Amino acid sequence: MYLKEIIKLNEKIKHQNQYPFNISTIKALDTLHLTKNVTFFVGENGSGKSTLLEAIAYQCEFNTAGGSRNNAYELDSSEAKLGDYIRLSWMPKMNRGFFLRAESFYHFASHIDELAKEDPGIYHAYGGKSLHEQSHGESFLSLFKNRFGQSGIYLLDEPEAALSPARQLAFLSIIHELQKHAQLIIATHSPILMGYPNAEIFNFDEFPIKQIKYEDTSHYQISRRFLENRKKILRELID
Repeated sequence: MYLKEIIKLNEKIKHQNQYPFNISTIKALDTLHLTKNVTFFVGENGSGKSTLLEAIAYQCEFNTAGGSRNNAYELDSSEAKLGDYIRLSWMPKMNRGFFLRAESFYHFASHIDELAKEDPGIYHAYGGKSLHEQSHGESFLSLFKNRFGQSGIYLLDEPEAALSPARQLAFLSIIHELQKHAQLIIATHSPILMGYPNAEIFNFDEFPIKQIKYEDTSHYQISRRFLENRKKILRELID
């Protein structure tokens, strides 16, 4: 592990009622202690998990539009408003890694194509060809398999967005290999991904943020209930 603690600098915040400080989980945040190589942030949309993940990427000096420290391109929606108001505690300090934003992955792929005009060899780190020439799911797995090979910290915001259930299972194998020499923090809605054994799961639907067991997550419970009682639930929803 590299990142041990995420500390919110409350003394620097002058307008507590403004976004993103008015998000309930962010408002209640003081210090978040990380103890595992694989950590999941889970919760409803708008609960603050992506906001905090982006702030961590900002402090790591990764491009908050998606990428590493070496990927210099701009995206209007990539400003990390929380980034200046947290401090990261490391042991040891790590500045290698990658920040994946599923929502802006198209722009990252276009950025790689621009770099490849000068150096076609850059595609070697992305499966040997343009990410735009692969399906969405293939391009994600190419990134995970080829670009994520070295030690570092990997911040992934909803990586399941492009992955079928079968490819999510394949990604679990990639997570297992990566965590042997890297740290992963993953914001996800996927009950498949968050089922990775011995991972730390933080529930952003609690104020303050608390650890939660896999079987206690709403994602697991709702998915299980639907799969076991599909006809009954559909009748309740539709009839």
